[in-house]
Amino acid sequence: MQSPPTESGSVVSTGFAIREGEFVALMAALQALQALAIDAMLPALGQIGRDLRLGDPNDSQLVVGVFLICSGLASLIPGAIGDRFGRKPVLLVALCAYFVLSLACALVTDFTALLVIRGLLGAFTASLVVMPMAILRDRFSGDKMAKTQSLVAMVFMVVPMIAPMMGQAVMLVAGWRWIFGAMAALSALIAIWTALRLPETLHPQFRQKIEPGAILANMRLVISTRAAQGYIFGAALVQGALFGYINSSQQLVGEHFGAGLYFPIVFGGMALAMAGTNFVNSRIVEAFGARRVSHAALLAYIAFAGIHLLTAEAGEGLWMFVPLMTMSMCMMSFIGANFASISMQPFARIAGAAASVMAFMRVALGAILGSIIGRFYDGTPVPLLVSMLVAGGLALAMVVYSEHGSLFRRLHYPARP
Repeated sequence: MQSPPTESGSVVSTGFAIREGEFVALMAALQALQALAIDAMLPALGQIGRDLRLGDPNDSQLVVGVFLICSGLASLIPGAIGDRFGRKPVLLVALCAYFVLSLACALVTDFTALLVIRGLLGAFTASLVVMPMAILRDRFSGDKMAKTQSLVAMVFMVVPMIAPMMGQAVMLVAGWRWIFGAMAALSALIAIWTALRLPETLHPQFRQKIEPGAILANMRLVISTRAAQGYIFGAALVQGALFGYINSSQQLVGEHFGAGLYFPIVFGGMALAMAGTNFVNSRIVEAFGARRVSHAALLAYIAFAGIHLLTAEAGEGLWMFVPLMTMSMCMMSFIGANFASISMQPFARIAGAAASVMAFMRVALGAILGSIIGRFYDGTPVPLLVSMLVAGGLALAMVVYSEHGSLFRRLHYPARP
């Protein structure tokens, strides 16, 4: 059993069986299965479109877009179930579904069937995003949670580094269907790891009833809490711009800028930079505070997007695009972990419901925005960069609203969550 968080943000250990390093790795592995289902597909989108006879090349983006939209919409479900029955059972059901549906994707011969199965897979992976967020809030609070979330994100970012390269390697020797087979195998290994090593973290006194009224009340509380609103919607806007890049990255980097077979290496290099940024955040956030770090990063994100838009309109090549986009993505690392920690802080007793609402807003709204941005791809990076600049500006306005007009504050959290 695990005690509630203490004043320092850590927990009083009363028999938590897994050490911090393994705990961080397991949380990252669970969340990374969603990223794997997206990023491993990127090198294969063109081949999938050709094999399944698509007329419009942009339609292949739906393999990613449908997955993300369904994952976001389904994010409202697992939090309430996890608040009642615990985090671990929800995770194990999701992992089993991931295994079965990944194998089903490998067998399809029709693009519509592939999209349906990808949608179901996305729906079940929602639990793999929501439950780790709730588990982190069960164990930590405040800047300590932001630090741990950054460490999870740092390990998690290994997947975007290697997933496109894994997908490319599988395609070279076995074809795109075997990518889904590799996904199934990894999910089986992580399911065994979770079953054997992860303790239940839901505090018995925090269990909620499965009643529509109570569930809706909890969700309404999350959405109506001003201290969290700006960070929830701000994260969704920035995430939408990131999904827009992911949706069009193979066409933009691989085809427009001519990276070709080097696309997975370029994509992985950006992910490596983001992993490094998450490590930096884990080292500085307790000293400076999640608000100060994330507010500075959001302002820098807006500045980089503006500079990049000017260079794109003047004409740029791959080696101008990559460093500027990488700087923007690094700022997203500071924004993501810290916005999540700040927005979860008020909701210790309904961490599952709060995580569901936040994942829903971030993934569903982000996926919809990302799909729209991807559809506006015109063979240049300009639509993407305009969307990043607009998303950053709107996110800043939302954060200012939540903070009552005052940025860079440092808050100290009470002993009880």
